[in-house]
Amino acid sequence: MTKINTLKAAWQDLYRHAEEMRATHLRTLFAEDPQRFAAFSLQSGDILMDFSKQRVTAQTLRLLRQIAQASDLALWRRRMAAGEAINHTENRAVLHMALRALAQDAPDAAIGREVAENLERMRAFCAALRAPSGGGEHVTDVVHLGIGGSDLGPRMAVQTLAACQHPDLRLHFVANVDGAALAPLLARLNPRSTLFIVVSKTFGTQETLTNARTAREWVEASLPDADARVGEDAVARHFVAVTSNLAAATAFGIPASRVFLFGDGVGGRFSLWSPVGLSLALAIGFSGFAALLSGARQMDAHFLEAPPEKNLPLTLALLDLWNFDALGAHSHGIFPYSQSLELFPAYLQQLEMESLGKSVDRQGAPLTHGGSPILWGAVGTSGQHAVFQLLHQGRALIPCDFLLLKHADFPLPDHHLHLLANGLAQSAALAFGETPEEARARQVDAALLPWRAFPGNQPSTTLLLERLTPHVLGQLLALYEHKVFCLGVLWNLNAFDQWGVELGKKMAQRLLPHLEDEGERTPGAALDASTRGLIAALKTRRGA
Repeated sequence: MTKINTLKAAWQDLYRHAEEMRATHLRTLFAEDPQRFAAFSLQSGDILMDFSKQRVTAQTLRLLRQIAQASDLALWRRRMAAGEAINHTENRAVLHMALRALAQDAPDAAIGREVAENLERMRAFCAALRAPSGGGEHVTDVVHLGIGGSDLGPRMAVQTLAACQHPDLRLHFVANVDGAALAPLLARLNPRSTLFIVVSKTFGTQETLTNARTAREWVEASLPDADARVGEDAVARHFVAVTSNLAAATAFGIPASRVFLFGDGVGGRFSLWSPVGLSLALAIGFSGFAALLSGARQMDAHFLEAPPEKNLPLTLALLDLWNFDALGAHSHGIFPYSQSLELFPAYLQQLEMESLGKSVDRQGAPLTHGGSPILWGAVGTSGQHAVFQLLHQGRALIPCDFLLLKHADFPLPDHHLHLLANGLAQSAALAFGETPEEARARQVDAALLPWRAFPGNQPSTTLLLERLTPHVLGQLLALYEHKVFCLGVLWNLNAFDQWGVELGKKMAQRLLPHLEDEGERTPGAALDASTRGLIAALKTRRGA
């Protein structure tokens, strides 16, 4: 049988099995196997993954792994690790693993040297910031200017690792071009002790450069000659760039010695491990950043070496394939029971929806399987009082990931146990629900039983993390990165381009001149009627 036919047969087998399983309740699966937790949980490093509350059996996993084998997942994994150009629409390698690899494990010696040099420059910069020379003032505030992958990863990691941060350094992140994001922040800052990190791969991103120019004007106006005593102009002293476009950064006024470069093989949403993570390294110290890389490297090794039945990223991906392709779910809830992980659902939204939000396969044909579900989530326990009603008694099948910490990062008496109890209770309630008979046994009024019954059978995976340290966070982020890679292979799509994002940027550039035009001239007929009408209305309001 050819590979294509083998893959087609594997999918057909899975769909037949799904029809057999569709009416099976999680209550039944647990009743039939009292040792289900032991059979459906995995451990790697500091992460325990319990997927016993997923609606799967040993047969389900066997069929899912057949699809992985028929999809040549192991071959694609080797190709990525070897630095081949698996991002075929941009003819680029996918090198985020190389950013955290030891030099001897890099795809080639040149990449290993470049990564090592970047890390050494980051280490030296972090050390120098802590011990300023030449009479300069200590930096008290760092403002990270970026957007998308150049913002959300570092922003999320800085918030997540708040317990590890230096107490005398404040980190701020500005992504939105809306003046409401930057203006109130500048009003609070001292320009003498503020450092701006401008993060843009091309150094041409409209939102980031608009914010950077405003910040530059603010610094120049505030410090017209304040740095003359040390022989540096204000921009050179108070700005750093992270980019792949050295010429554009230096033209902006940032000296080459303060420009950190990263290459085309690093997509924005995978770039935290590169100099894009400089703000994080400043926040937690370079030793903390090195620990983040070490944790990710540990998960990389697990992903590359663990067999399919023990492989956490692959199993996480196969569970998604089962829920979305076989059982018909359309959205995925992410619920971290940790306030520090509040931004983690948003981070995963970008990682997964930008990577997997595709409708054509690697050959340019319409997808026959997969494509990203809608990711959403909220931090526990707040989410219980907002969105969980839908999960418990709504009509949709919504798989969930719960994230719990074994040890609190900000321990207060009694708090963490209450938090854990809520997280465990929610996953159990979603799985098993409560029947009318059980509600009646609790003395619920018979007239209310239709409203007081809970169907359950909502699948979930619980990730139990030892504690929130840079090393553990590195493992967690790499786990989900590799899950995305696996789904890209399983669904036969390119998970590493994002042409939809580029379309919106180009259209905004074309529209800007029409908004800048102060005249009464009606926008050209090349624009659609809706956009023309809205621009005219905006100009009318602006004129008034």
